[in-house]
Amino acid sequence: MSTDKKLAKAEMKARGRPLQKMFDRVPSRYDFLNRLLTFRLDEYWRGRAVRRIMDEKPGRVMDLGTGTGDMAVRIARKSPSVQVTGYDFSAPMLEVARRKAGRRQLDNVHFVEGDAASMPFEDNSFDVVGISFAFRNITFKNPYTGQYLKETLRCLKPGGKFVIVETSQPRNPLVRKVFHAYFHYVVSGLGGRLSGARGAYHYLAYSARHFYTREQLTRLLEDHGFAGTEHHPMLLGASAITVATKPQ
Repeated sequence: MSTDKKLAKAEMKARGRPLQKMFDRVPSRYDFLNRLLTFRLDEYWRGRAVRRIMDEKPGRVMDLGTGTGDMAVRIARKSPSVQVTGYDFSAPMLEVARRKAGRRQLDNVHFVEGDAASMPFEDNSFDVVGISFAFRNITFKNPYTGQYLKETLRCLKPGGKFVIVETSQPRNPLVRKVFHAYFHYVVSGLGGRLSGARGAYHYLAYSARHFYTREQLTRLLEDHGFAGTEHHPMLLGASAITVATKPQ
């Protein structure tokens, strides 16, 4: 059985928090590898998502799957009046996030550890929920996808936005082939070696190559209660910002 098939089978059978164990191992090199493997484009893409979030003039924002806090810190720096909550299941990642916020002396961002399937927030708490490069982790071959999306919808205010920045599937066949090859050979191979966590980067590469098309993503979100889904492709469709709305 090929490595991809073994990984897919393992993910289909996943229970508990298999991804948490993977990402708990890589926080010290996570930001460095993101910059290296994307040629720093991850910062540009995340910055565009932050601008889209700020277009809503939000009072409260949650950065779901915040990891090392890149997007949460960016939002907090944009406007001291916005209250930002970074939420993630990885304690080591959150320690890195807290140090980032502390170095910048930000008092309008805080970080909470917990499970995205059962979040400790009241209904209608946030004007915007953002998620940057973690949406695959809660939806790709994940048995709890429905619960994660239900919780996200619950925490949003009516009319609130769910802003997703994530890898995407290029529509051009040649671009898609190059994109998939890059993930297979570079992200999986190089990322795995440099991080010392081969499983995490094999998973990242596999999930990116087999992730939803725009049409499939729209159906997924709308099947779980969101509406008015918009897609904004970047880098010839290799990445995209998707915005979905909680109905009034």
